[in-house]
Formats: sequence, C-alpha cells, structure tokens
Amino acid sequence: MTLSIFLFITSLLLYSSNAAVQDFCVADLTAPYGPAGYSCKDPAKVTVADFVYSGLGVPGNTSNLIKAAVSPAFALQFPGVNGLDISLLRLDLAVGGVVPMHTHPGGTELLLVAQGTICAGFIDSANKVYYKTLKRGDIMLFPRGLLHFQINGGGTTALAFASFSSATPGLQILDFALFANDLPSELVEKTTFLDDAQVKKLKGVLGGTN
Repeated sequence: MTLSIFLFITSLLLYSSNAAVQDFCVADLTAPYGPAGYSCKDPAKVTVADFVYSGLGVPGNTSNLIKAAVSPAFALQFPGVNGLDISLLRLDLAVGGVVPMHTHPGGTELLLVAQGTICAGFIDSANKVYYKTLKRGDIMLFPRGLLHFQINGGGTTALAFASFSSATPGLQILDFALFANDLPSELVEKTTFLDDAQVKKLKGVLGGTN
C-alpha cells in the first residue's frame, strides 16, 4: 500500500513537472485537428500575434433566422488559447434574438452581460430548470454539457461575452440537430411526439430533408 501511494504521488509530481516545462502550446492550424486537439506550433515560429485577438470588437451580423450572432475566440480563431483550457466568444442579440437550446460538450460556460437584458437558463440532468433575466454586469454559469439558452429580454440590442473552460468547447444546437439534417421525418416524429406536418414545417425552415 505504501509503495502504491509513493508511486501515485511520484507520478503526480512528474506530471506537474512536465506540465510546467511547456509554457504554452500555440495551435498549429496547418496540422490536422485530432481527438487531443491541435498539435503545438514550432516555438521558433510563435509570435506575439498568436496571443492577441481583435475579432471580438466588431458586432456580429444578426440578420438571420435567430437574430443572433456568435463570434468565437476558440483555438481555431485564437491559436494562443490552445491547450490552456480557456476561450471566449462575443454574443450579439438583436431585438427578438435567441440562441436556441444548445450544449457545449467540451466546456463549462460563464456568461457576462455587457449591454441590454438577456433571459438565460439551463436544464439539469434531472430536468430541473434554472433561468433568470440578466442585466448589465450580471454573470451566469452554464455547467458543461447541459442544455441552455439565451433570449434577448428587452427592447434593445443585447451584448454579452462568454468564457469557457476549454479552448474548443464545441456546440450542438438542439433544433438544428433534430430538424436541419436528413434524419427521416418518421423517426423524428416518433422520438419527439410531433406530427408529420410540424416536423416537415421545421425541416423546411431549418433546411432539413426527408
């Protein structure tokens, strides 16, 4: 038992030591993206530009079906965050804008409202709902993998910034997962309890087929 504890502590120390040797792992966007993320860019080719991103200062285009725009600063856009378990995005919501029920399988989200009001909430694995109308300066946490949403809660444009506990948190929007693909309508009807007309209508709106 003592030997096992010693080996365990030693492995933790070695892991910590190895982790500290490498200060960062700027994403090499010329290499394939794999299950472990992006490989590291050659340190000799890393510049200060890899650690600076200016894309969040420009409002996104909300002229779309959901009247919302998401501008990410994930590893793909901001290579410096690769491997550091952190990233950011900008969310613009026009009046009536909504980010439908969605999940981030790779990370927890922390939302900060910078302008306007946003009604936001999530549903836990026991189907309990947590939601609140957020005002400027409010923050709300959305645990990793749980369904959540954001809706413009006022009569003016809303702006928020969200940080994540991952450089690649991922995104799956429930409505698009159900109705924006070629899953046969019959199967969608059976799994959602919607009738054929409703399913066909939603597929037509979101671009699905079958």
